[in-house]
Amino acid sequence: MSDFARQQSEFQRGILTGEGSVLAEILDGSREKREILFGVYRHAYGSRLVEALRNDHGLLHTYLGDEMFDAMGYAYVAANPSQHPNLRWFSQALPRFLKATAPYSKYPVLSELAALEKALNDAFDARDAPVLAIAEMAGFAPEVWQDLRFKPHPSAFRLDPTSNVSEIWRALRNDETPPDAVLLKEPCKLLIWRQDLMPLFRELSSEEAMMWDEAAGGTPFGALCSMLAAYDDPEGAAARGAGYLHGWVTAGLLTGVSGDR
Repeated sequence: MSDFARQQSEFQRGILTGEGSVLAEILDGSREKREILFGVYRHAYGSRLVEALRNDHGLLHTYLGDEMFDAMGYAYVAANPSQHPNLRWFSQALPRFLKATAPYSKYPVLSELAALEKALNDAFDARDAPVLAIAEMAGFAPEVWQDLRFKPHPSAFRLDPTSNVSEIWRALRNDETPPDAVLLKEPCKLLIWRQDLMPLFRELSSEEAMMWDEAAGGTPFGALCSMLAAYDDPEGAAARGAGYLHGWVTAGLLTGVSGDR
């Protein structure tokens, strides 16, 4: 390795980790010591990464305010040095960081708001795929419906927050004062996806969430209806299953169906 390449490597390591051996390679300036000069670069690096966090998590920034968000952001930067040349991926571990790191871990709404924003961002960036149309379903004979399996759109993702984060998200999105964060008696079932170019989410009933999770895992329609019959009202299970399926198709949540025609 050339001296220049070695110096670059040590400078980068110093920026990323705070390791100070690179200071031996830096001369004092006419007005400032080398520690101050190097600190300018380290601060600029951290500030750029915190700015990237604000871009990806604008509503969390609004919720916390400038001072608290920046303090959290610099703590995240210290714990999660950037590993990817594309800043889009720098914030991917933020929900996990907030869930596991004090004092933020005492407030589940913070990690859940970050997780919801991350899921919406990921839905927007998810790869394109053809969307299943209602007309395609008409080509299957009634006797084969029990064997149909469905493929979810690449943008579809499920979350089960324990707080009223969806209400807080909507209030922040509408520039309204958010409600106080509270823990729910049971986790909320959220489904996130992209319809056309718009990332969306909606709350599911426990029954629909169960059916979606099973369908996304490859369970055939006949078995899904049997599960619905065991869940509630066996007489109406098939109709409820068909209703959920119709809603998924019209929302662009499915990209394919397999079965003999």
